[in-house]
Amino acid sequence: MRGRGGLTRGTPGDPQEVPCSGQRCLGSLVLPRPLPAPTPEGTRPPEELLELARDFITQYYVSLRRENSPAHTQRLREVAADIAASGSYRLREPELTFGAKQAWRNAARCVGRIQWNKLQVFDARDCAGLAEMFSLLCSHIQFATNRGNIRSAITIFPPRAPGRGDFRIWNPQLIRYAGYRQPDGSVRGDPANVDITELCIQHGWSPGGGRFDVLPLLLQSPDESPELFPLPPELVLEVPLQHPTLEWFSELGLRWHALPAVANLLLEIGGLEFPAAPFNGWYMGTEIGSRNLCDRHRYDVLPEVAQRMGLDTGTSSSLWKDRAAVEVNVAVLHSFQVAQVTIVDHHAATESFMKHLAAEGQARGGCPADWAWIVPPLSGSLTPVFHQEMVNYHLSPTFRYQPDAWKVYVSKGTTVTRRKTFKEVANAVKISAKLMGHVMARRVKATILYATETGKSRTYAWNLCQLFRRAFDPKVLCMDEYDVVALEHETLVLVVTSTFGNGDPPECGLTAALPPTLPRFAVFGLGSRAYPHFCAFARAVDTRLEELGGERVLPLGEGDELCAQEESFRTWARQVFQVRGWGPQEPLCPWAHLPLQNLQSEESSRQTLLLRVGCAGQGGLRHLPGDHLGVFPANRPELVRDVLQRVEDPPPPEQPLALESRGPSPGPRWVLQPRLPPCTLAQALTFYLDVAAPPSPQFLQLLGSLARDPDARLYEEWKWFRCPTLPEVLAEFPSVALPAALLLSQLPLLQPRYYSISSAPGAHPGEIHLTVAVVTYHSENGQGPLHYGVCSTWLARLQPGDTVPAFIRGAPSFRLPPAPDTPCILVGPGTGVAPFRSFWQHRLHLLRTGGGPLGPMVLVFGCRSSALDHIYREEMEEARQQGALSQVLTAFSRQPGSPKTYVQDVLRAQLAAEVHQVLCQRGGHMYVCGDVTMATEVLQTVQHILAQEGGMTLGQAGDVISELRDKNRYHEDIFGLTFRTQEVALRIRSQSFSLQERRPPGPAP
Repeated sequence: MRGRGGLTRGTPGDPQEVPCSGQRCLGSLVLPRPLPAPTPEGTRPPEELLELARDFITQYYVSLRRENSPAHTQRLREVAADIAASGSYRLREPELTFGAKQAWRNAARCVGRIQWNKLQVFDARDCAGLAEMFSLLCSHIQFATNRGNIRSAITIFPPRAPGRGDFRIWNPQLIRYAGYRQPDGSVRGDPANVDITELCIQHGWSPGGGRFDVLPLLLQSPDESPELFPLPPELVLEVPLQHPTLEWFSELGLRWHALPAVANLLLEIGGLEFPAAPFNGWYMGTEIGSRNLCDRHRYDVLPEVAQRMGLDTGTSSSLWKDRAAVEVNVAVLHSFQVAQVTIVDHHAATESFMKHLAAEGQARGGCPADWAWIVPPLSGSLTPVFHQEMVNYHLSPTFRYQPDAWKVYVSKGTTVTRRKTFKEVANAVKISAKLMGHVMARRVKATILYATETGKSRTYAWNLCQLFRRAFDPKVLCMDEYDVVALEHETLVLVVTSTFGNGDPPECGLTAALPPTLPRFAVFGLGSRAYPHFCAFARAVDTRLEELGGERVLPLGEGDELCAQEESFRTWARQVFQVRGWGPQEPLCPWAHLPLQNLQSEESSRQTLLLRVGCAGQGGLRHLPGDHLGVFPANRPELVRDVLQRVEDPPPPEQPLALESRGPSPGPRWVLQPRLPPCTLAQALTFYLDVAAPPSPQFLQLLGSLARDPDARLYEEWKWFRCPTLPEVLAEFPSVALPAALLLSQLPLLQPRYYSISSAPGAHPGEIHLTVAVVTYHSENGQGPLHYGVCSTWLARLQPGDTVPAFIRGAPSFRLPPAPDTPCILVGPGTGVAPFRSFWQHRLHLLRTGGGPLGPMVLVFGCRSSALDHIYREEMEEARQQGALSQVLTAFSRQPGSPKTYVQDVLRAQLAAEVHQVLCQRGGHMYVCGDVTMATEVLQTVQHILAQEGGMTLGQAGDVISELRDKNRYHEDIFGLTFRTQEVALRIRSQSFSLQERRPPGPAP
């Protein structure tokens, strides 16, 4: 859909009209009447300028998330005062940069806007004359050309001012080829440039008369008459065109310049108009191949190419134009790639635009787009944009067409009166997004990094993310946005990167630096074999990651732009997803079990253990306060014995087994499966397979099915009520004899359990402490058999000297602030205090070693009773006395003679003012560790505190918390549900089923 008149977008200002009406659509006109900017015949009324300025300044501060801040209010006052005094105002340099990028972002006719935020802005508003203007333009061309590695840039000259003329570039582009009108009416060169060519000749240029003569620049300033400036030949990069298979193509003598720099559009920012603001991106192949070379009113090379190809040009049904046009476009892409000059094909460009369209819809609620200009001139219906409905509307800042400079040029000293125009106020789309914390229990975190120039690597990275979301917790980041300090703490890193030019990295990959230790990794490179250094950057990244100690999980994947690049990527993505055992990157090491201590009193019916493991000889394993230890447990011997008794024709106890599956044909008949290493059946059931979890419905069907009714709710009710182990399920099928292959291939793998490390490396070198709650429970509402937590009970029965297979998993989002004097509030009931013990031990170590002054740190702890389960009470008091903790507050939920109190109650009643000051005034941090229900209630409490203490609405308080999360100042380390919170689990299940039942029924089967 093209634009409709009066379409409103956003909230500030009034809607800006577009050319269409209810009776007619003018969207396909190149210059609909309202689009060109007015000529400088007068000045914009102060009240109109002030309204536009306010709108833009508000957009700027909204982008900084400082709307209605004192700085925002003060800036509005300054602008209003300047306009009242002089009729205009001056943009600050950050505002100018923001406005230029937004103008490109809002350009409805540009298909390459995905790079809008990478625009390099050169501020030339202080330019005083034509010589300086030309020098700045040459610098622009040199920077943007970059020896073929094109960079998007804009140079902004002084704005339009009342009572004076304009700075203008008379050429439509900085680099164009001349067009010479011949006596017979034909044109030699580019027919689109006949007028500017004749103007250059009138101003003294001596033409060369060739087909590809670069025009000089014709520049205008307020105090000087238009003047001619020839471009130095070494400044203009040109590409001779050749074809990869048609050898005669180079004999046509075709060429094109590398830099598409538009020079005749007007840039409007906040009501200020900049008539000279040349900017550039890079070419899409069809701009040259289809428009510039094949259009009948341009070079019109199709007849000559078709004749050389031997095509029948006498009938349109031979499709000679189509076939010739394809070969011209092939030649353009091939030639630019061989010359190592940036270019993008129309399929890749439109696919990146679709990604941009989706991203803008999510970020701003929409994206202005002119369908007639977005759809490429070749293979339109084969690109995704052809069938995409679009809405065309105008947002400010913006680029606007303006009359040709020579048509409105007024000699110096002539008085002009500006024409009145329609009001131009853009409505920026305002979207408030609240970041919600999601717990993805038991999933491996995967970080997908990309480096790109055109957006293709970004597209592939997001495709990879969609695949990995099926079983991982992935996130996608650009390399230049990623904090490399966190890289050594990642579990899995996937890299998708292009190679730009002659083996160069993309610009956003230049700043990437690698830490000394690295995770598991896999790399996929994008490139073109037309370049001599195919995928050089990707190969360098892959090699360097391995050299620095990373574990390569899959060989480097490569995609050739000239040959099935997308299919190569899909194959690599499937393989990397299916790699066995996406476990930790850190070495899996045998840790020695040291004597443990029960932290609860002897009268308590529960156990919380202080578990110590020694890591002597593992000097390379480093951790920081807040990190986790991943432990691989073993199943209880009783469960393993019960399962082994039901195995049909079991193999000898000491015989190692390997899992094989039937291979594809042709090929080996049987293929070794990497799911399990060679081991005995007992070892597999003890260390690798989960026999304690309730079997899945699929596994039950393999056993003969518990019931014929496929209702998923019946299975869920049975699973939650009984929570049976595999032996308990088998007890209900006394006639079932299990094949060993069924167990090895179908049982889920035993997953590692993660525990927050409860010790600081400086306080306990060579040791790691864990705070472990031993989980035991009766199923069937407390009337069923006694069940045991797999890992906690395994750890509880270990003896000193036993081996604990474990690894360190970094938690970069739950680290202490870099500055020790930063104020902090810690909230952790029960075993949620585990990481905070490492915090106060680290601060005690700093005090003992002269680590500098410490900021206040308040600990809010929660337990049932001071006499039963107040774990680490003495250590907390010692830390408080020595200054590592400034205050310790405890909430007792079952203290005799006292009402139930939880940590959120303590925050509300005793720390409300402190929470607001720490988070909103003193730049402090807040840490929350515990189960998901507690963390949610604490978050809601903090939101209410900020609203009450800060005089804001709940929505505004939620925005503040979202911003704190963005800045990594509100930290959460959330546990999954355990059977110690059975009532919470039951409530969540009930709510889940209620939501399912309220959904409208689907179609009848």
